[in-house]
Amino acid sequence: MIRAEKLDTVTVQYIGEIEDGTIFDQSPEDRPLCFILGKEEVIPGFDAAVQGMYQGEKKTVTINCQDAYGEHKKELIETVDRSLLPENVALEIGGQLEVTRQDHTIFHVIVQEADEKTVTLDANHPLAGKSLIFKLQLLKVVKQAPAAKMPH
Repeated sequence: MIRAEKLDTVTVQYIGEIEDGTIFDQSPEDRPLCFILGKEEVIPGFDAAVQGMYQGEKKTVTINCQDAYGEHKKELIETVDRSLLPENVALEIGGQLEVTRQDHTIFHVIVQEADEKTVTLDANHPLAGKSLIFKLQLLKVVKQAPAAKMPH
């Protein structure tokens, strides 16, 4: 049996749920997730859950928030004056806005509250502070090619 180890390329079918059973993500049947173990291509808890699995194995794991999207941080919630936002921006509670920093990098915030004068924005990841449950099936393991030996 082929066992998944660090730096192997793995192909995984998964369903991700939060604790109340709501599905927040899943791999399409015809496009499973492919990634390299140990390369930080997925959240740490997902990577750790797949390491050590055997090709064909199925399992369900619970990943705590520290190994997923982190704790929900109050300092990432800010109430701003409505006049600071462009007038044409639709402000739906739960909706996302794209914010461009001075260095031109982009991040997303979620509208928590809005009235005529102020808007409360949350820059936490939508899954921050939540434990995540993944139903995993390891479909394929491609072992890392051995490093070429350098001639002396």
